[in-house]
Amino acid sequence: MSPFIFAAALVAALAAVCGGTDPSPSAGGPEKPVLNLGMLALPEVAPIQIGIDKGYFAAEGLTVKPVVIQGGAAALPDLISGKLDVLHSNYVSAVLASSRGVGRLKVVGDAYAAKPGNFVLMTKKDSPVKALADLKGRKVGVNTLGNVATLAVSALLKPAGVTTADITFVERPFPQMAGALDNGDVDAAVLPEPFWQAAARTSGARSLSDLFTGATADFPMAGYLTTEDFARDNPRTVAAFQRGLRKAVELAIANPAEAKAAMPKYTKIDQATAGAMTLGGYSTTVDKARLQRVADLMLQFKGDGYLEAPFDVSALLLPGGPS
Repeated sequence: MSPFIFAAALVAALAAVCGGTDPSPSAGGPEKPVLNLGMLALPEVAPIQIGIDKGYFAAEGLTVKPVVIQGGAAALPDLISGKLDVLHSNYVSAVLASSRGVGRLKVVGDAYAAKPGNFVLMTKKDSPVKALADLKGRKVGVNTLGNVATLAVSALLKPAGVTTADITFVERPFPQMAGALDNGDVDAAVLPEPFWQAAARTSGARSLSDLFTGATADFPMAGYLTTEDFARDNPRTVAAFQRGLRKAVELAIANPAEAKAAMPKYTKIDQATAGAMTLGGYSTTVDKARLQRVADLMLQFKGDGYLEAPFDVSALLLPGGPS
């Protein structure tokens, strides 16, 4: 298929991505009616559960089968090999993979933007660390090295005069992070909802700072990825997924209680905890300017193994997407 035909076929079918006219279901239905979707068990994917429960995907002739993964970067080989059709992943992983030629990836939907209270940098209750500047020479716990958490910490500490050379990042899964704080394995730890509230409640851990603030306020966290080959060969499937996702996201935005009610179905978060959580920002569209913020911030810390040259996120967008 020529690039011209590929682009023409997708412009109409994928108009939902750029906020244009919502494409109507094709008479033939999805080319692949069963979609294997890899996702982390986090609040940001609540719209997927909503779309399943409310029948939004089914109405498009699509059965979405969630596959819980441990991390977006680790699951990328399954997406590229075709074991997964769509992958929920943080945008740092997507930019890293694309810039290094690991795979030709496309963003088919937005998942989450950070809001105050979503991610918090915590210390133990009796810690001598009272301010960000006190972290010089200390250990900071993150769930994954060289990814969105380390990038956010680097950006947070820079105005306080602390560089990445001044700290040591320690990798721990989020469920083990509070214990790492208590044991002194780390001096500060990145914790998302609901882990930071649980740490505060059970061990008296205290907040040092919101993680995404200042230059990283409203930072785009994650989206739904597929491969260029899958999008080219299955445009009706991708469009059906986007329509179902859009309806689910619209409901989550209009009624956050729906998102909170969905969480216990795919996570270990109980309903009471979910009800008290502060949710991030769901979005119905993929915004190029906002996504470019991720690549630009990565370039600011190029010496830390992110980007070594500017990266245009247009490479991650489908034909007919936002400009």
